[in-house]
Amino acid sequence: MEGCQRLKLLNKTYPAVYISYDSSENIFDLLLFKKSYATMLGLSGKLFQSFFLCYLCLIMKLTIEKLDQLTAQDEIDLAKIWPQQQPADWQRWMNEQRMIFAARFNARLLGAVKVSVVETQAELSDLCVREVTRRRGVGLYLLEDLQAQLPAITALSMQAESNDPVLAAFMQACGFTLHNGNWHKLKA
Repeated sequence: MEGCQRLKLLNKTYPAVYISYDSSENIFDLLLFKKSYATMLGLSGKLFQSFFLCYLCLIMKLTIEKLDQLTAQDEIDLAKIWPQQQPADWQRWMNEQRMIFAARFNARLLGAVKVSVVETQAELSDLCVREVTRRRGVGLYLLEDLQAQLPAITALSMQAESNDPVLAAFMQACGFTLHNGNWHKLKA
């Protein structure tokens, strides 16, 4: 998707050009505008990329939805999120009155989590965001919106399956604490 656009940054407007997106992922990779503007604003590398993805989220909203039926495209996307699982696994999960919540951007699933609810407690499992879109707020938004969509839930938990420091930092940033091998969060 190429096209000219004007980008408003810090109350100033700059000419900008969308030059590239990964058509297999349908996700924008890059926005080019005069290098001097980016340098002047102190935007470079990951900071600029993160800013740009946040900007795109304003244009093309990231939505969190409970999946009721899986489309063929959903199955393709979930296979990228959970490559060790099969579509029959996801369908069985949903048929057992459990839920799958997913983050959708531009008609593609970027992340997902399985949810099992008992009374006012939700057990999360298989929380994962596709590697190409990590560290851009998708996982945090997924968990926040999931809680908003399940207002009766007062506590969330998820088994801590590894000693991954990146996952630990993410869970802590989302307000979870680690107790006896499980991540816990009480809803405020």
